[in-house]
Amino acid sequence: MSNTKIRNMDEFAAMSGISRPTLSKYFNDPTSVRSSTRQRIESALADVDYRPNMYAINQNRRMTNNIGIVVPYLADPFFAEIARVMEQHVIDAGFRPVLLGSHGLPSQEIENLDNLRLVKPAGVLLAPLGRTSELDRIADFCADVPTVFFDANIEPLGEAFSGSDNMQSIGLIVDYLCRTGEPPVFFEMKTPSNPNAYKRRNAYVAAMERLGQEPHLVQVEGEGWDFENIGFTGAQAVLSSRGLPSNTLLCSNDRLAIGLLAAAYQLGFRVGQGEGCALRVAGHDDHPFSRYTCPALTTVSQDYSAIATRAAEVLFGIIESGHRPDQKLESHFEGRLIMRGSA
Repeated sequence: MSNTKIRNMDEFAAMSGISRPTLSKYFNDPTSVRSSTRQRIESALADVDYRPNMYAINQNRRMTNNIGIVVPYLADPFFAEIARVMEQHVIDAGFRPVLLGSHGLPSQEIENLDNLRLVKPAGVLLAPLGRTSELDRIADFCADVPTVFFDANIEPLGEAFSGSDNMQSIGLIVDYLCRTGEPPVFFEMKTPSNPNAYKRRNAYVAAMERLGQEPHLVQVEGEGWDFENIGFTGAQAVLSSRGLPSNTLLCSNDRLAIGLLAAAYQLGFRVGQGEGCALRVAGHDDHPFSRYTCPALTTVSQDYSAIATRAAEVLFGIIESGHRPDQKLESHFEGRLIMRGSA
C-alpha cells in the first residue's frame, strides 16, 4: 500500500477511474459488480490508504437501503423526468428508490414523509410544495432523516438544495424579449403554489428595472397545481379586456403559457413573430410539452439532469460520510434560452 491518503469515495473514484455509483454498489455488495470490475476496485484499494465508512454503510443496511423521492405532482412530466433521472442514480448507487407524489396536497406531502419513516430511509430527495407545505412537520422530518431539497427550496431546512438560478434565467429571457420586440409583461398566478414563482417575479422586476423598462404584473386567480387551466381561464379574461400594456407576455412557467396559448387561439389572437401576429408568448422551464405547442413555445430550459444528479450525489455523500454538513449546501444551475416560434 502506498502512502496516498484518500479521504472519501469521490477522491477514490477520481483516482481509480471507476464511477462513484459502481463503487457504492461494490461496497454495499461486492458480488453486485462484474468480476473484472471487482478486481479493478480491489487492485486500486491495495494501492492507496482508503477504507469506506463502514459504519455509514452498515447503518444504511439496517435502514434497508431505501431512498425516498418525493415530488409535488407525478402527473407533471417536468417532475416525472427529474424523478426518473434521480431514480436511476439511486439504483446505480446500490440503493432502492421509493417514489411518491404529493398530488399538490399538503396533507399528502406529510403522509408521504410519514410513510417513508416506516421504511427507515437512508435519506430523502424532496421537492416540496412550498408555500402550502406544513413547515413544522417537514422540519421534524428533516431533523430525523438526511434530506436534500430540489426544484423548490425551504430555508433553512434540509442538508442541501439543488435547483435553477431563477435570477439568471429570467434575466436571460427578459433581455431577449426586450431586444426583439416590445418589453414583456409578467403573467403569473396571484398566489402561486411553488416558491419559485415568487423568485421569478422578483427576477422579472429586477431585470426590467436594469434595462430601464417599467415592470407590469398580470396576476390571475387560481390555487393548486392545475396550471394549464389556471392559465387558460386567466388569459381568457385578460385577453378579452384588450387592456395589456404590451403585446409580449412572459409566463412564470411553461404550463401557464400552454393554457395562455390555448386561450389566445380560441379568441382569435395569432401568436408568434412577424406580420399578422398579435402576441408574443414565452415561458420558463422547457417543459417536455413546450416544443409541441402551436406555435412551439419560446422558453428558458432548466437543466433537469444536472439538478437531479447534483441532488443525488450530495445525498449519497452525506450517507457515506455518516455526518451532516455544518451549513446547508446549495447548487444553482443556469438556464439556457430556447428560441422557438411563439416569441
